[in-house]
Amino acid sequence: MLQLAKLKVPVISIVIGEGSSGGALALGLGNRVLMLENAIYSILSPEGYASILWKDSSRTKEAAQKMKLTAKDLYDLKVIDKVIKEPKGDEQESFLKVAKALKKEIQSIVAVNMTEEELVEERYQKFRNMGEYKVL
Repeated sequence: MLQLAKLKVPVISIVIGEGSSGGALALGLGNRVLMLENAIYSILSPEGYASILWKDSSRTKEAAQKMKLTAKDLYDLKVIDKVIKEPKGDEQESFLKVAKALKKEIQSIVAVNMTEEELVEERYQKFRNMGEYKVL
């Protein structure tokens, strides 16, 4: 992850299904993190969370709600930058629409003219400002 954070090129992460475990941490280091609206993204599965927190894996649904792992939740927490809509209907047609939307987003991201230092600093600041916390 340290090497990824130091890259001097734009880093674009796209969560298309289930981004989880240690790989989820690395995805968060992108200059831009995109996520399909029906994907989930978390460093731990809801089953694992329930087992660790409550010693009861049957509380998976409750754990999933508390974890805030949906695209909307993560956008609100500033963990991801954009939610890509997934149209309903024919699977092939939906796939093509999503692919077109992703292509447009990727092209707009790489078109931004930033120096190497600005790219690294932007990634650093983005990572520092995501999520929320309360001081007790």
